[in-house]
Amino acid sequence: MSGLRARRHVHPPHTEEHFRSPETVRDAILGLSDGLTVPFALAAGLSSLDNSQIVVAAGCAELVAGAISMGLGGYLATVSEIEHYDAERERERAEVRNFPHEEEAEILDILAPYGLDQEALQPVIERLRADPERWVDFMMRFELNLERPDPARTWICALTIGFSYLIGGLVPLLPYFFIQHARTALGWSVGVTLTALFIFGYIKTRLLSARRVWRGAFQTMLVGALAAASAYALVALFNTA
Repeated sequence: MSGLRARRHVHPPHTEEHFRSPETVRDAILGLSDGLTVPFALAAGLSSLDNSQIVVAAGCAELVAGAISMGLGGYLATVSEIEHYDAERERERAEVRNFPHEEEAEILDILAPYGLDQEALQPVIERLRADPERWVDFMMRFELNLERPDPARTWICALTIGFSYLIGGLVPLLPYFFIQHARTALGWSVGVTLTALFIFGYIKTRLLSARRVWRGAFQTMLVGALAAASAYALVALFNTA
């Protein structure tokens, strides 16, 4: 009987699947997205000149400059997030110190929607009041929805975005390294890059939402195709003018 009762309380193991590094995934997606699109549009536009050497030279220059620019942009954005968090934390620390009763009322406002009244929350409030730094942590997390960014993320973000941009940008340029006639290379570049954009769009949508993955794949491919077609038409227009 006791064995049966024990078996009834055995639960199958449960593993929660969540991203461990969502910021890194976001940075990689940003870099790959721009890397597949911007050099593709540039190469397509310059292909109207029918000189692969020009496309390769300009494409590589843009690739290096774009990777550095994107990486620095990611670095500065992360530094700004840290500075913003520190400023808000200092402001919240002053409010906890100077207006404790108002901050206690905010705790009630935050947790009231979860069915917790003042009587239930009084032990929590007393605990937080005894440790002002934890109180500030609580308000930062639940009132302002802010978590301190990892300072190491500055360089990780910069390198991830820059390297992803570099990898993505090499895809549309590869055919021009092997095919002398730029317009012939353009056909290969279009095929390779649109395929890469489709796969990238599918994986990106799958990772972020897992819904309408085919729609996301086609949308990503369409954006890249429109950018390349616009650049090609614009350069061709100036070339014939």
